[in-house]
Amino acid sequence: MPDHAQLRRATAWMSATAVEEADAARISAACDSSGHFPLEPDIADGGCGPGSTALEPGWLYRRISGLDDRARPVSDEELAELGDPMAVTFFRVGRFPTTVQELLSELPATAAASRKVYLVSEAGQISPVAIGERDMRFAITTAVDGNQVDLLVSTQAGGDPKRGFLQVAAWDSVARFFNFYARFESSWVWAGNSWHALEPDSRGKGCFDSHINGSAVMKELRIPWINWQSERATIRLADDDPLRHDQLFQQVIGAERLELTVRFLITRWTAARLAEVTANGVVDHPDRLLRHLFTSTTVNLTSTDRQSSTITADSGELTLPTGFWLNQDILFDDLRLFTQAAPPRAQAAGYLAGLTRFGFRLEEKFSGFSQPGDTFFAFVVPEAAHEDNEVIRQMVRKGLISARFAACVLMVDFPNPVFSPARSLLMRYVPTTPTKAVELCDKVTQAILDAVRTRNLPAGSPEARFAAHWQVPEDVWQSVFGQRVDAYLRKVTQQIQTASGFDDYVRLAESRRRQFRLMKLNEFELTLPVTNIPPGAPPLAMREDATVAELT
Repeated sequence: MPDHAQLRRATAWMSATAVEEADAARISAACDSSGHFPLEPDIADGGCGPGSTALEPGWLYRRISGLDDRARPVSDEELAELGDPMAVTFFRVGRFPTTVQELLSELPATAAASRKVYLVSEAGQISPVAIGERDMRFAITTAVDGNQVDLLVSTQAGGDPKRGFLQVAAWDSVARFFNFYARFESSWVWAGNSWHALEPDSRGKGCFDSHINGSAVMKELRIPWINWQSERATIRLADDDPLRHDQLFQQVIGAERLELTVRFLITRWTAARLAEVTANGVVDHPDRLLRHLFTSTTVNLTSTDRQSSTITADSGELTLPTGFWLNQDILFDDLRLFTQAAPPRAQAAGYLAGLTRFGFRLEEKFSGFSQPGDTFFAFVVPEAAHEDNEVIRQMVRKGLISARFAACVLMVDFPNPVFSPARSLLMRYVPTTPTKAVELCDKVTQAILDAVRTRNLPAGSPEARFAAHWQVPEDVWQSVFGQRVDAYLRKVTQQIQTASGFDDYVRLAESRRRQFRLMKLNEFELTLPVTNIPPGAPPLAMREDATVAELT
Protein backbone atom coordinates (compact mmCIF):
# COMPACT_ATOMS: atom_id res chain seq x y z
CA MET A 1 0.00 0.00 0.00
CA PRO A 2 1.56 3.35 -0.96
CA ASP A 3 1.93 5.84 1.81
CA HIS A 4 -0.17 8.98 2.01
CA ALA A 5 2.46 11.23 0.49
CA GLN A 6 2.73 9.07 -2.60
CA LEU A 7 -0.94 9.74 -3.31
CA ARG A 8 -0.47 13.47 -3.05
CA ARG A 9 0.68 15.77 -5.78
CA ALA A 10 4.08 17.27 -5.28
CA THR A 11 4.42 19.99 -7.84
CA ALA A 12 1.19 19.23 -9.66
CA TRP A 13 2.53 16.63 -12.02
CA MET A 14 3.42 13.41 -10.27
CA SER A 15 0.22 11.95 -8.93
CA ALA A 16 -3.41 12.70 -8.35
CA THR A 17 -4.87 16.00 -7.20
CA ALA A 18 -6.65 16.18 -3.89
CA VAL A 19 -9.92 15.88 -5.81
CA GLU A 20 -8.65 12.79 -7.62
CA GLU A 21 -7.24 11.06 -4.55
CA ALA A 22 -10.46 9.18 -3.93
CA ASP A 23 -10.05 7.58 -7.34
CA ALA A 24 -6.42 6.77 -6.56
CA ALA A 25 -7.52 5.10 -3.33
CA ARG A 26 -9.94 2.92 -5.27
CA ILE A 27 -7.13 1.47 -7.35
CA SER A 28 -4.76 1.05 -4.42
CA ALA A 29 -5.95 -2.52 -4.01
CA ALA A 30 -4.15 -3.26 -7.26
CA CYS A 31 -0.74 -2.42 -5.77
CA ASP A 32 1.89 -5.07 -6.18
CA SER A 33 3.64 -6.75 -3.28
CA SER A 34 6.26 -4.02 -3.10
CA GLY A 35 3.58 -1.46 -2.28
CA HIS A 36 3.91 0.41 -5.58
CA PHE A 37 1.17 1.33 -7.99
CA PRO A 38 1.08 -0.75 -11.15
CA LEU A 39 2.43 1.26 -14.06
CA GLU A 40 -0.72 1.22 -16.18
CA PRO A 41 -3.12 3.68 -14.45
CA ASP A 42 -2.35 7.24 -15.52
CA ILE A 43 -3.91 8.44 -12.26
CA ALA A 44 -0.83 7.14 -10.48
CA ASP A 45 1.50 9.39 -12.44
CA GLY A 46 -0.56 12.38 -13.49
CA GLY A 47 -0.13 11.51 -17.14
CA CYS A 48 3.58 12.18 -16.89
CA GLY A 49 4.96 8.79 -15.99
CA PRO A 50 5.60 5.69 -18.03
CA GLY A 51 1.99 4.92 -18.92
CA SER A 52 1.69 1.24 -19.84
CA THR A 53 5.41 0.84 -20.46
CA ALA A 54 7.61 -0.80 -17.82
CA LEU A 55 10.84 1.13 -17.36
CA GLU A 56 14.22 -0.55 -17.40
CA PRO A 57 16.61 0.72 -14.72
CA GLY A 58 19.26 3.18 -15.80
CA TRP A 59 17.60 4.77 -18.81
CA LEU A 60 16.24 8.15 -19.81
CA TYR A 61 12.78 7.89 -21.32
CA ARG A 62 10.59 10.41 -23.07
CA ARG A 63 6.92 10.85 -22.29
CA ILE A 64 5.36 14.20 -23.14
CA SER A 65 1.74 14.07 -22.06
CA GLY A 66 -0.62 14.77 -24.91
CA LEU A 67 2.02 13.75 -27.46
CA ASP A 68 3.15 10.35 -26.18
CA ASP A 69 0.82 7.58 -25.02
CA ARG A 70 3.61 5.85 -23.18
CA ALA A 71 7.26 6.21 -22.36
CA ARG A 72 9.94 5.29 -24.86
CA PRO A 73 13.72 5.51 -24.59
CA VAL A 74 15.16 8.87 -25.62
CA SER A 75 17.01 8.51 -28.91
CA ASP A 76 20.68 9.43 -29.30
CA GLU A 77 19.64 12.42 -31.40
CA GLU A 78 17.18 13.62 -28.75
CA LEU A 79 19.74 13.17 -25.99
CA ALA A 80 22.29 15.20 -27.94
CA GLU A 81 19.77 18.04 -28.17
CA LEU A 82 19.21 18.12 -24.41
CA GLY A 83 21.77 20.68 -23.31
CA ASP A 84 20.72 21.44 -19.73
CA PRO A 85 22.87 20.58 -16.66
CA MET A 86 20.83 17.47 -15.87
CA ALA A 87 21.36 16.01 -19.33
CA VAL A 88 25.01 17.04 -19.58
CA THR A 89 26.06 16.02 -16.07
CA PHE A 90 24.10 12.80 -15.82
CA PHE A 91 22.16 11.36 -18.73
CA ARG A 92 24.71 11.84 -21.52
CA VAL A 93 27.32 9.94 -19.50
CA GLY A 94 24.99 7.17 -18.38
CA ARG A 95 24.42 8.33 -14.80
CA PHE A 96 20.95 8.09 -13.27
CA PRO A 97 20.80 9.29 -9.64
CA THR A 98 18.05 7.65 -7.60
CA THR A 99 17.98 10.03 -4.61
CA VAL A 100 18.25 13.75 -4.17
CA GLN A 101 21.41 13.27 -2.11
CA GLU A 102 23.02 11.33 -4.94
CA LEU A 103 21.95 13.94 -7.48
CA LEU A 104 23.36 16.84 -5.50
CA SER A 105 26.59 15.09 -4.56
CA GLU A 106 27.39 14.26 -8.20
CA LEU A 107 27.00 17.83 -9.44
CA PRO A 108 30.19 19.82 -10.07
CA ALA A 109 31.75 21.15 -6.88
CA THR A 110 31.02 24.73 -7.91
CA ALA A 111 27.27 24.02 -7.75
CA ALA A 112 27.35 23.37 -4.00
CA ALA A 113 28.36 26.96 -3.26
CA SER A 114 25.25 28.33 -4.92
CA ARG A 115 22.82 25.76 -3.51
CA LYS A 116 19.75 27.09 -1.71
CA VAL A 117 17.24 24.87 0.09
CA TYR A 118 13.64 25.82 0.91
CA LEU A 119 10.83 24.03 2.74
CA VAL A 120 7.07 24.09 2.12
CA SER A 121 4.06 22.33 3.61
CA GLU A 122 0.36 23.23 3.63
CA ALA A 123 0.20 21.52 7.03
CA GLY A 124 3.39 23.12 8.25
CA GLN A 125 1.66 25.36 10.79
CA ILE A 126 -0.63 22.62 12.12
CA SER A 127 0.51 20.88 15.29
CA PRO A 128 2.43 17.70 14.41
CA VAL A 129 0.27 15.78 16.89
CA ALA A 130 -2.96 16.94 15.23
CA ILE A 131 -2.33 15.55 11.76
CA GLY A 132 -0.40 12.61 10.43
CA GLU A 133 1.17 13.07 6.99
CA ARG A 134 2.23 16.70 6.53
CA ASP A 135 3.47 16.61 2.93
CA MET A 136 6.67 18.54 3.47
CA ARG A 137 8.75 19.18 0.38
CA PHE A 138 12.16 20.60 -0.32
CA ALA A 139 12.70 23.03 -3.19
CA ILE A 140 16.36 23.28 -4.11
CA THR A 141 18.02 25.71 -6.50
CA THR A 142 21.59 25.76 -7.74
CA ALA A 143 23.77 27.17 -10.50
CA VAL A 144 25.66 24.45 -12.34
CA ASP A 145 26.68 26.09 -15.61
CA GLY A 146 27.70 29.63 -14.66
CA ASN A 147 26.45 31.84 -11.85
CA GLN A 148 22.70 31.92 -12.61
CA VAL A 149 20.26 29.35 -11.29
CA ASP A 150 19.79 26.62 -13.89
CA LEU A 151 18.68 23.62 -11.83
CA LEU A 152 15.56 23.41 -9.68
CA VAL A 153 14.85 20.25 -7.70
CA SER A 154 11.63 19.35 -5.91
CA THR A 155 11.54 16.36 -3.62
CA GLN A 156 9.86 14.90 -0.56
CA ALA A 157 11.27 16.07 2.77
CA GLY A 158 11.83 13.06 4.99
CA GLY A 159 10.95 9.45 4.42
CA ASP A 160 12.66 7.03 2.08
CA PRO A 161 14.53 9.11 -0.53
CA LYS A 162 14.31 6.24 -3.04
CA ARG A 163 10.54 6.08 -2.73
CA GLY A 164 9.73 9.77 -2.53
CA PHE A 165 9.19 11.84 -5.65
CA LEU A 166 12.14 13.55 -7.32
CA GLN A 167 11.53 16.15 -10.02
CA VAL A 168 13.84 18.56 -11.82
CA ALA A 169 13.42 21.62 -14.01
CA ALA A 170 16.71 22.32 -15.77
CA TRP A 171 17.53 25.42 -17.82
CA ASP A 172 19.33 24.98 -21.14
CA SER A 173 21.38 28.17 -21.43
CA VAL A 174 21.97 27.72 -25.16
CA ALA A 175 18.46 26.72 -26.26
CA ARG A 176 17.04 29.06 -23.57
CA PHE A 177 14.22 26.98 -22.14
CA PHE A 178 13.53 24.58 -19.29
CA ASN A 179 13.52 20.81 -19.61
CA PHE A 180 11.37 18.91 -17.12
CA TYR A 181 12.35 15.53 -15.68
CA ALA A 182 11.01 13.07 -13.11
CA ARG A 183 12.64 9.99 -11.61
CA PHE A 184 10.67 6.73 -11.61
CA GLU A 185 12.32 3.91 -9.68
CA SER A 186 15.87 3.85 -11.09
CA SER A 187 15.06 5.53 -14.39
CA TRP A 188 14.19 9.05 -15.47
CA VAL A 189 11.51 10.46 -17.73
CA TRP A 190 11.91 13.59 -19.81
CA ALA A 191 8.46 15.22 -19.72
CA GLY A 192 9.10 17.94 -22.30
CA ASN A 193 10.40 21.50 -22.42
CA SER A 194 9.00 24.98 -21.99
CA TRP A 195 7.77 25.17 -25.57
CA HIS A 196 5.68 22.02 -25.14
CA ALA A 197 3.75 23.89 -22.42
CA LEU A 198 2.46 26.25 -25.10
CA GLU A 199 1.52 23.67 -27.76
CA PRO A 200 -2.21 22.76 -27.92
CA ASP A 201 -1.69 18.98 -27.72
CA SER A 202 0.43 19.09 -24.56
CA ARG A 203 -0.74 22.31 -22.93
CA GLY A 204 -2.15 21.77 -19.46
CA LYS A 205 -1.15 18.10 -19.40
CA GLY A 206 1.40 16.21 -17.34
CA CYS A 207 3.94 18.60 -15.86
CA PHE A 208 2.32 21.44 -17.80
CA ASP A 209 -0.82 21.39 -15.66
CA SER A 210 1.18 23.45 -13.17
CA HIS A 211 4.07 24.71 -15.28
CA ILE A 212 1.31 25.98 -17.53
CA ASN A 213 3.52 28.53 -19.29
CA GLY A 214 6.71 26.49 -19.26
CA SER A 215 8.42 28.31 -16.40
CA ALA A 216 9.25 27.91 -12.72
CA VAL A 217 6.29 27.89 -10.35
CA MET A 218 5.84 29.29 -6.85
CA LYS A 219 2.15 29.79 -6.17
CA GLU A 220 2.69 31.74 -2.96
CA LEU A 221 5.09 34.22 -4.48
CA ARG A 222 4.36 37.32 -2.42
CA ILE A 223 4.90 38.12 1.24
CA PRO A 224 4.05 36.33 3.59
CA TRP A 225 4.92 33.35 1.34
CA ILE A 226 1.99 31.22 2.51
CA ASN A 227 2.96 27.66 3.57
CA TRP A 228 6.71 28.24 3.13
CA GLN A 229 9.31 28.51 5.83
CA SER A 230 10.29 32.16 5.69
CA GLU A 231 11.11 35.20 7.74
CA ARG A 232 7.38 35.35 8.53
CA ALA A 233 6.77 31.76 9.68
CA THR A 234 8.63 28.64 10.75
CA ILE A 235 7.30 25.21 9.85
CA ARG A 236 6.59 23.25 13.00
CA LEU A 237 8.31 19.94 13.69
CA ALA A 238 7.94 17.53 16.57
CA ASP A 239 10.95 17.42 18.86
CA ASP A 240 11.71 13.87 17.79
CA ASP A 241 11.06 14.36 14.09
CA PRO A 242 13.94 12.68 12.20
CA LEU A 243 13.81 15.49 9.65
CA ARG A 244 15.64 17.67 12.15
CA HIS A 245 18.78 15.62 11.46
CA ASP A 246 18.40 15.74 7.68
CA GLN A 247 21.30 17.59 6.02
CA LEU A 248 18.99 19.38 3.60
CA PHE A 249 16.68 20.49 6.39
CA GLN A 250 19.64 21.99 8.20
CA GLN A 251 20.36 24.11 5.12
CA VAL A 252 16.82 25.52 4.78
CA ILE A 253 16.58 29.29 4.33
CA GLY A 254 13.61 31.62 4.00
CA ALA A 255 11.30 31.63 0.99
CA GLU A 256 11.76 35.39 0.65
CA ARG A 257 14.96 34.43 -1.20
CA LEU A 258 13.14 31.94 -3.41
CA GLU A 259 10.68 34.63 -4.48
CA LEU A 260 13.50 36.64 -6.03
CA THR A 261 14.84 33.57 -7.81
CA VAL A 262 11.47 32.55 -9.22
CA ARG A 263 10.75 36.07 -10.44
CA PHE A 264 14.12 36.10 -12.20
CA LEU A 265 13.49 32.67 -13.79
CA ILE A 266 10.08 33.74 -15.09
CA THR A 267 11.58 36.94 -16.50
CA ARG A 268 14.41 35.01 -18.18
CA TRP A 269 12.12 32.48 -19.88
CA THR A 270 9.63 35.17 -20.92
CA ALA A 271 12.41 37.23 -22.51
CA ALA A 272 13.70 34.16 -24.36
CA ARG A 273 10.18 33.28 -25.48
CA LEU A 274 9.34 36.74 -26.82
CA ALA A 275 12.70 37.05 -28.55
CA GLU A 276 12.07 33.75 -30.33
CA VAL A 277 8.48 34.39 -31.41
CA THR A 278 9.25 37.90 -32.74
CA ALA A 279 12.66 37.16 -34.29
CA ASN A 280 11.49 37.47 -37.90
CA GLY A 281 9.04 40.28 -37.25
CA VAL A 282 6.02 37.96 -37.46
CA VAL A 283 4.17 36.44 -34.51
CA ASP A 284 2.96 32.99 -35.60
CA HIS A 285 0.50 32.52 -32.74
CA PRO A 286 -0.59 35.94 -31.41
CA ASP A 287 -3.30 34.32 -29.29
CA ARG A 288 -0.67 32.48 -27.25
CA LEU A 289 0.82 35.80 -26.20
CA LEU A 290 -2.31 37.90 -25.75
CA ARG A 291 -4.13 35.32 -23.66
CA HIS A 292 -1.89 36.50 -20.82
CA LEU A 293 -3.60 39.89 -21.05
CA PHE A 294 -7.17 38.81 -21.73
CA THR A 295 -7.40 35.69 -19.53
CA SER A 296 -5.96 34.14 -16.38
CA THR A 297 -3.70 31.38 -17.69
CA THR A 298 -2.81 30.68 -14.07
CA VAL A 299 -2.85 32.47 -10.71
CA ASN A 300 -0.79 33.12 -7.61
CA LEU A 301 -2.14 32.91 -4.08
CA THR A 302 -2.01 35.89 -1.76
CA SER A 303 -3.20 36.69 1.75
CA THR A 304 -2.97 39.22 4.52
CA ASP A 305 0.31 39.44 6.39
CA ARG A 306 -1.49 38.63 9.63
CA GLN A 307 -1.58 35.24 11.28
CA SER A 308 -5.26 34.41 11.70
CA SER A 309 -4.75 33.08 15.23
CA THR A 310 -3.41 36.46 16.39
CA ILE A 311 -6.43 38.46 15.23
CA THR A 312 -8.80 39.44 18.01
CA ALA A 313 -11.84 41.68 18.19
CA ASP A 314 -9.55 44.39 19.57
CA SER A 315 -7.02 44.11 16.74
CA GLY A 316 -8.43 47.11 14.93
CA GLU A 317 -8.40 47.08 11.15
CA LEU A 318 -7.24 44.33 8.84
CA THR A 319 -5.82 45.18 5.41
CA LEU A 320 -7.00 42.58 2.92
CA PRO A 321 -4.61 41.75 0.04
CA THR A 322 -4.60 44.38 -2.68
CA GLY A 323 -4.50 41.64 -5.31
CA PHE A 324 -8.04 40.71 -4.30
CA TRP A 325 -9.34 44.08 -5.48
CA LEU A 326 -7.32 44.62 -8.68
CA ASN A 327 -4.11 43.79 -10.54
CA GLN A 328 -1.89 46.11 -8.56
CA ASP A 329 1.41 45.12 -10.19
CA ILE A 330 0.41 46.03 -13.72
CA LEU A 331 -2.01 48.90 -13.06
CA PHE A 332 0.14 50.68 -10.48
CA ASP A 333 3.75 49.61 -10.99
CA ASP A 334 3.87 49.20 -14.77
CA LEU A 335 1.07 51.27 -16.27
CA ARG A 336 1.53 53.88 -13.54
CA LEU A 337 -2.07 54.89 -13.07
CA PHE A 338 -2.27 58.01 -10.94
CA THR A 339 -4.01 56.90 -7.74
CA GLN A 340 -4.32 58.18 -4.20
CA ALA A 341 -6.80 55.84 -2.51
CA ALA A 342 -5.54 53.72 0.38
CA PRO A 343 -5.99 49.93 0.41
CA PRO A 344 -9.38 48.97 1.88
CA ARG A 345 -9.37 47.84 5.51
CA ALA A 346 -11.87 45.58 7.28
CA GLN A 347 -12.72 45.59 10.96
CA ALA A 348 -11.06 42.69 12.74
CA ALA A 349 -14.28 42.03 14.62
CA GLY A 350 -16.12 41.72 11.31
CA TYR A 351 -13.54 39.27 10.02
CA LEU A 352 -13.86 37.10 13.14
CA ALA A 353 -17.65 37.17 12.97
CA GLY A 354 -17.40 36.09 9.33
CA LEU A 355 -15.29 33.07 10.27
CA THR A 356 -18.12 31.87 12.49
CA ARG A 357 -20.97 32.87 10.22
CA PHE A 358 -19.50 31.08 7.21
CA GLY A 359 -18.14 28.10 9.15
CA PHE A 360 -14.50 28.54 8.17
CA ARG A 361 -12.39 25.47 8.80
CA LEU A 362 -9.37 23.57 7.54
CA GLU A 363 -10.39 20.15 6.37
CA GLU A 364 -8.68 17.16 4.81
CA LYS A 365 -11.06 14.43 3.82
CA PHE A 366 -8.34 11.88 3.19
CA SER A 367 -7.06 11.89 6.76
CA GLY A 368 -10.25 13.05 8.48
CA PHE A 369 -8.49 16.13 9.84
CA SER A 370 -10.68 19.13 10.62
CA GLN A 371 -9.89 22.34 12.48
CA PRO A 372 -12.14 25.39 12.85
CA GLY A 373 -10.87 28.73 11.58
CA ASP A 374 -8.95 30.22 8.69
CA THR A 375 -5.62 29.32 7.13
CA PHE A 376 -2.47 30.27 9.06
CA PHE A 377 -2.28 33.62 7.27
CA ALA A 378 -5.72 35.15 7.01
CA PHE A 379 -7.83 35.49 3.87
CA VAL A 380 -6.04 33.46 1.20
CA VAL A 381 -7.31 34.26 -2.31
CA PRO A 382 -6.12 33.92 -5.92
CA GLU A 383 -4.53 36.97 -7.54
CA ALA A 384 -3.22 37.81 -11.00
CA ALA A 385 -0.26 35.56 -11.82
CA HIS A 386 3.23 36.97 -12.04
CA GLU A 387 3.66 34.76 -15.13
CA ASP A 388 0.83 36.58 -16.94
CA ASN A 389 1.96 39.98 -15.73
CA GLU A 390 5.53 39.41 -16.89
CA VAL A 391 4.39 38.60 -20.42
CA ILE A 392 2.24 41.76 -20.45
CA ARG A 393 5.14 43.79 -19.09
CA GLN A 394 7.61 42.55 -21.70
CA MET A 395 5.12 42.87 -24.58
CA VAL A 396 4.77 46.55 -23.69
CA ARG A 397 8.53 47.03 -23.43
CA LYS A 398 9.11 45.37 -26.80
CA GLY A 399 6.40 47.46 -28.43
CA LEU A 400 4.17 44.49 -29.30
CA ILE A 401 1.36 46.30 -27.52
CA SER A 402 1.21 49.81 -26.13
CA ALA A 403 0.77 50.61 -22.46
CA ARG A 404 -2.44 52.39 -23.40
CA PHE A 405 -3.79 49.27 -25.13
CA ALA A 406 -2.98 47.10 -22.11
CA ALA A 407 -4.70 49.58 -19.82
CA CYS A 408 -7.80 49.75 -22.03
CA VAL A 409 -8.11 45.96 -21.89
CA LEU A 410 -7.53 45.63 -18.14
CA MET A 411 -9.93 48.46 -17.34
CA VAL A 412 -12.74 46.55 -19.08
CA ASP A 413 -13.16 44.58 -15.85
CA PHE A 414 -10.42 45.74 -13.49
CA PRO A 415 -12.33 44.89 -10.26
CA ASN A 416 -11.94 41.23 -11.26
CA PRO A 417 -8.19 40.72 -11.63
CA VAL A 418 -8.64 36.97 -12.14
CA PHE A 419 -11.21 34.79 -13.89
CA SER A 420 -12.84 37.68 -15.79
CA PRO A 421 -15.39 36.48 -18.38
CA ALA A 422 -15.65 40.01 -19.77
CA ARG A 423 -11.97 40.28 -20.65
CA SER A 424 -11.90 36.69 -21.88
CA LEU A 425 -14.63 37.46 -24.41
CA LEU A 426 -12.29 39.89 -26.14
CA MET A 427 -9.97 37.00 -27.08
CA ARG A 428 -12.25 36.39 -30.08
CA TYR A 429 -10.71 39.49 -31.69
CA VAL A 430 -7.13 38.27 -31.36
CA PRO A 431 -5.62 36.82 -34.56
CA THR A 432 -4.82 33.12 -34.51
CA THR A 433 -2.76 33.22 -37.70
CA PRO A 434 0.70 34.73 -38.32
CA THR A 435 0.62 38.49 -37.86
CA LYS A 436 3.30 41.12 -38.28
CA ALA A 437 4.47 42.19 -34.85
CA VAL A 438 4.17 45.89 -35.68
CA GLU A 439 0.54 45.40 -36.73
CA LEU A 440 -0.66 43.21 -33.86
CA CYS A 441 -1.93 45.88 -31.47
CA ASP A 442 -3.65 47.86 -34.23
CA LYS A 443 -5.33 44.77 -35.65
CA VAL A 444 -6.87 43.76 -32.34
CA THR A 445 -7.96 47.31 -31.59
CA GLN A 446 -9.57 47.77 -34.98
CA ALA A 447 -11.35 44.42 -34.78
CA ILE A 448 -12.95 45.40 -31.48
CA LEU A 449 -13.90 48.87 -32.69
CA ASP A 450 -15.40 47.41 -35.87
CA ALA A 451 -17.49 44.99 -33.82
CA VAL A 452 -18.91 47.85 -31.75
CA ARG A 453 -19.79 49.81 -34.87
CA THR A 454 -21.26 47.01 -36.98
CA ARG A 455 -22.96 44.82 -34.37
CA ASN A 456 -24.72 47.55 -32.39
CA LEU A 457 -23.36 46.19 -29.12
CA PRO A 458 -24.70 47.58 -25.82
CA ALA A 459 -22.69 50.11 -23.84
CA GLY A 460 -22.00 47.57 -21.11
CA SER A 461 -20.48 44.99 -23.45
CA PRO A 462 -16.74 44.31 -23.13
CA GLU A 463 -16.25 45.62 -26.66
CA ALA A 464 -18.04 48.89 -25.95
CA ARG A 465 -16.14 49.35 -22.72
CA PHE A 466 -12.83 48.91 -24.52
CA ALA A 467 -13.94 51.31 -27.25
CA ALA A 468 -14.86 53.93 -24.66
CA HIS A 469 -11.46 53.54 -23.03
CA TRP A 470 -9.74 53.91 -26.40
CA GLN A 471 -11.40 57.29 -26.86
CA VAL A 472 -9.63 58.68 -23.79
CA PRO A 473 -6.84 60.95 -25.09
CA GLU A 474 -3.31 59.64 -25.05
CA ASP A 475 -2.05 62.30 -22.66
CA VAL A 476 -4.65 61.76 -19.91
CA TRP A 477 -5.56 58.06 -19.84
CA GLN A 478 -3.35 57.36 -16.81
CA SER A 479 -5.05 60.03 -14.72
CA VAL A 480 -8.57 59.23 -16.02
CA PHE A 481 -8.22 55.53 -15.32
CA GLY A 482 -6.51 56.28 -12.01
CA GLN A 483 -9.48 58.37 -10.92
CA ARG A 484 -11.79 55.45 -11.64
CA VAL A 485 -9.62 53.12 -9.60
CA ASP A 486 -9.56 55.63 -6.75
CA ALA A 487 -13.35 55.93 -6.81
CA TYR A 488 -13.70 52.15 -6.82
CA LEU A 489 -11.35 51.63 -3.88
CA ARG A 490 -13.11 54.35 -1.88
CA LYS A 491 -16.43 52.58 -2.49
CA VAL A 492 -14.90 49.28 -1.38
CA THR A 493 -13.69 50.99 1.79
CA GLN A 494 -17.24 52.10 2.52
CA GLN A 495 -18.82 48.73 1.70
CA ILE A 496 -16.38 46.68 3.71
CA GLN A 497 -17.28 48.52 6.89
CA THR A 498 -20.83 47.14 6.77
CA ALA A 499 -21.70 43.58 7.77
CA SER A 500 -23.50 42.91 4.50
CA GLY A 501 -20.68 44.39 2.44
CA PHE A 502 -18.02 42.32 4.19
CA ASP A 503 -20.14 39.19 3.81
CA ASP A 504 -20.40 39.85 0.09
CA TYR A 505 -16.61 40.03 -0.16
CA VAL A 506 -16.29 36.75 1.75
CA ARG A 507 -18.63 35.15 -0.77
CA LEU A 508 -16.66 36.67 -3.64
CA ALA A 509 -13.41 35.32 -2.19
CA GLU A 510 -14.95 31.87 -1.86
CA SER A 511 -16.24 32.06 -5.44
CA ARG A 512 -12.71 32.67 -6.68
CA ARG A 513 -11.38 29.89 -4.45
CA ARG A 514 -13.89 27.52 -6.03
CA GLN A 515 -12.51 28.42 -9.44
CA PHE A 516 -8.98 27.84 -8.17
CA ARG A 517 -10.02 24.42 -6.88
CA LEU A 518 -10.88 23.43 -10.44
CA MET A 519 -7.28 24.05 -11.48
CA LYS A 520 -4.54 21.44 -11.28
CA LEU A 521 -2.65 23.90 -9.09
CA ASN A 522 -5.07 22.87 -6.35
CA GLU A 523 -2.72 20.18 -5.13
CA PHE A 524 -3.61 19.91 -1.45
CA GLU A 525 -6.86 20.16 0.44
CA LEU A 526 -5.29 22.27 3.17
CA THR A 527 -4.20 25.05 0.80
CA LEU A 528 -7.54 26.84 1.23
CA PRO A 529 -10.17 27.01 3.95
CA VAL A 530 -13.56 25.33 3.66
CA THR A 531 -16.78 27.27 4.32
CA ASN A 532 -20.49 26.50 4.56
CA ILE A 533 -21.09 28.22 1.22
CA PRO A 534 -22.42 25.47 -1.08
CA PRO A 535 -19.94 24.24 -3.71
CA GLY A 536 -22.61 24.77 -6.35
CA ALA A 537 -23.26 28.41 -5.45
CA PRO A 538 -23.39 30.70 -8.50
CA PRO A 539 -20.06 32.28 -9.47
CA LEU A 540 -19.70 35.89 -8.41
CA ALA A 541 -18.01 38.98 -9.78
CA MET A 542 -17.12 42.39 -8.41
CA ARG A 543 -18.68 45.47 -9.98
CA GLU A 544 -16.99 48.85 -10.32
CA ASP A 545 -19.46 50.27 -7.80
CA ALA A 546 -17.94 47.82 -5.26
CA THR A 547 -21.03 45.61 -5.12
CA VAL A 548 -20.96 41.87 -5.80
CA ALA A 549 -23.22 40.22 -8.36
CA GLU A 550 -23.86 36.77 -9.74
CA LEU A 551 -22.35 36.02 -13.11
CA THR A 552 -24.99 35.31 -15.70
